[in-house]
Amino acid sequence: PERLVYVFFFVIMHFFASATYTPVDSCAKITISISPDTEQQTVVLLPRSPSEYRIRSADDGKLFREEYNSLPGGHVQGLYEEANREDNKEKNRYPNILPYDHSRVVLTQLEGVPCSDYINASYIDGYTEKNKFIGAQGPKEDTVADFWRMIWEQKVATIVMLTNLKERKEDKCNQYWPDQGCWTYGNIRVAVEDFTILVDYTIRKFCVQNASDTGKSARLVTQLHFTSWPDFGVPFSPIGMLKFLKKVKTVNPPFSGPIVVHCSAGVGRTGTFIVIDATIDMMHAEQKVDVFGFVSKIRNSMQYSFIYQALLEYYLYGDTELDVSSLEGHLHKLHNTHTDGDRVGLEEEFKKLTNMRIMKENMRTGNLPANMKKNRVLQIIPCKFIKLPSTNLGRFTDYVNASFIDGYRQKDYFIATQGPVPHTVEDFWRMVWEWKCHSIVMLTELQERECPLSDKCCQYWPTEDAVSYGNFRVELKKDSLCDTFSLRDLVLTFVPEKQTRLIRHFHFHGWPEIGIPAEGKGMIDIIAAVQKQQQQSGNHPIVVHCSAGAGRTGTFIALSNILERVKAEGLLDVFQTVKSLRMQRPHMVQTVEQYDFCYRVVQDFVDIFSDYANFK
Repeated sequence: PERLVYVFFFVIMHFFASATYTPVDSCAKITISISPDTEQQTVVLLPRSPSEYRIRSADDGKLFREEYNSLPGGHVQGLYEEANREDNKEKNRYPNILPYDHSRVVLTQLEGVPCSDYINASYIDGYTEKNKFIGAQGPKEDTVADFWRMIWEQKVATIVMLTNLKERKEDKCNQYWPDQGCWTYGNIRVAVEDFTILVDYTIRKFCVQNASDTGKSARLVTQLHFTSWPDFGVPFSPIGMLKFLKKVKTVNPPFSGPIVVHCSAGVGRTGTFIVIDATIDMMHAEQKVDVFGFVSKIRNSMQYSFIYQALLEYYLYGDTELDVSSLEGHLHKLHNTHTDGDRVGLEEEFKKLTNMRIMKENMRTGNLPANMKKNRVLQIIPCKFIKLPSTNLGRFTDYVNASFIDGYRQKDYFIATQGPVPHTVEDFWRMVWEWKCHSIVMLTELQERECPLSDKCCQYWPTEDAVSYGNFRVELKKDSLCDTFSLRDLVLTFVPEKQTRLIRHFHFHGWPEIGIPAEGKGMIDIIAAVQKQQQQSGNHPIVVHCSAGAGRTGTFIALSNILERVKAEGLLDVFQTVKSLRMQRPHMVQTVEQYDFCYRVVQDFVDIFSDYANFK
């Protein structure tokens, strides 16, 4: 069995290549020729285990690099004479990344303008669909009009952008769209219709019209801009990319032209996206993977590893996204089934999360002798802690048991932390001050289970008047009680500079140390109150804590993100939301009861606001 599992992972690593698959990523100069007598290798997907990936990831991905370097070098197939014409050379962002003559996109020749049919872009097939994609370089300032002309002539409805405009202070792509209003590029008029900013990507919708042919109606073109892919390297996790890919598939209308995919050069990230798309399509169609073809067109070892990681993620966990209209049926299935073929009960679904490996090697700082006493629970230490700024007071280190956590629309939107212990209260307020926080959510009582030894949090605010913690002074301005939470207005002063800030403290009651709140409405209410405060105070990070900063803290953050998506899209993915949180801070959402509570609160929310149309 171990040998069979190895074969599966080895094959996934090399992906699939059928001798009948002929398209090339024509933006690259190297392509592969598979000889007719090459034996086609296909392997049926085998039992699921991530252990082989871990072995290959060890030693900074040594085995990945070795297997990548062992790929066949191939033979050049085709010429790129058009790209090298003197009139076209300046249109190429990089002199060595050129489209082949046989597969380049040919624009309509403009009268009296030589070589105006050239653009650095190539047709690329999908798994079964001819010319499904156009792989392109990021437009330069003098090629933006050509880019929009290609969009119009090829009847493109969807643009996938995989680079930021600037990376490491270098220009990677010219901004080829207006921020607002309307702009004309050549003969193509582009007007901004709408845009939505999410944590990993931004969606922009444009109304596009040919100004020289007003007889033809305007078209809607959607740009999906993935913003979480670094220029050198790959995303931290494939989860965001897989969600993005699904969104691209959902947005692109049937019977439209090719999907335009571009990064900066139009090779690495562009090819990676296309390979992941094609491989997933083949998984669905054939339940098997082949060898040689796709991977030989991706010439970057880190991206090679990332493709494997994304395929493994998709194969292990599949598509766990739900429409709110199917939530009730899904909950019924989770609560009434155990492992039975493809049906998975709640405990089994949660077990997949708890089986995730915790990166203990990233917890060394929290385990240093100077920092261990700052941890309330020794097992709950951040993988990547928030560094406090340097101070001239020698008793401080830069460590605080806290982690940045992504929100639905914004990176590092939450700070998940433990309830302060007496000697970390000043650290706590220093963190709140430095990161300009205006909202604190407290999910524990100071003491629980009526036991003197069960202090769950040190009181870090005054009961009345004001109290000082090192360089910080905290004054209580208002203390009121809502249905399920206390609301305190605190004034935080940084004494050395005599600067002040208003902090709103949301203290949720009724969440026992063991168990969950009696009902979900209180959680819905406090999340809404925090979001309202954030809108008024500028959307700086929200500090969230319980006692250890994992179970209740993770559940609150998960629900905040899940409900935000339900309201915006009418979709939810409890499994991947919690999985993503656990990758950012261990043990987030600690128990199956808390995991189930995430589902139940969403159901309560849907029952309260039962008009699904309001979510869309």
